[in-house]
Amino acid sequence: MSQPFDTPEINDNRYYNYEKFSATERIEYPIITELIEPDSKVIDLGCGNGSLLEKLISEKNVAGTGIEISKSGVEACLKKKLNVREGKIDEVLPFDDNSFDYAICNVTMQMVMYPEILMKEMKRIATYQVISFPNFAYWKNRFDLLIHGRMPKPMLFGYEWYSTGHIHQLSIRDFEKISENFNLKIIRAVPIQRSGNPVIQFLIKTFPNLFSLENVFLLQKEI
Repeated sequence: MSQPFDTPEINDNRYYNYEKFSATERIEYPIITELIEPDSKVIDLGCGNGSLLEKLISEKNVAGTGIEISKSGVEACLKKKLNVREGKIDEVLPFDDNSFDYAICNVTMQMVMYPEILMKEMKRIATYQVISFPNFAYWKNRFDLLIHGRMPKPMLFGYEWYSTGHIHQLSIRDFEKISENFNLKIIRAVPIQRSGNPVIQFLIKTFPNLFSLENVFLLQKEI
């Protein structure tokens, strides 16, 4: 997807272009893969270049489907012969109720216009939901905002406040509340560990909303 303005190229994550990288490996992929049962029906919402879908198909033998808004992402997926279509994920999705065992949204919910519609649709089309996102209440963000009085730099991941697709920042507590509102039960919450320090691991486990930068959540809709 090209940038909308005739300006010098800037560091901007609103316009993902997968032409130069058709494969990626992210730290949360093994966590998500571990949460998925073999031979399941899975949809990856905001699937990018399809790397996570590829991993799930290879390691868990899932029947995988994806939706991606980036044309270059869809093209990368189709070259891998993945079942992926172009489209938005925060609107009514073209699938029947309970079409999938798992609906996955990996580090994307904070980038959509209507996250509440996304969660409602994930609940409608799948029994289980796997969602990950950056935790806005992370202690470094709190400290940065307190000291500098501007959008916390740690939350921007190298971008500027105006050039990031992170338009709906949320905390773990925010996520727990919206999950409760939609009658989605959190079965597991797995912090993404970037340190082997046992003290840091203890703090993340004990106070996740303060010390966890990112979490992967497994949810189940309640009858």
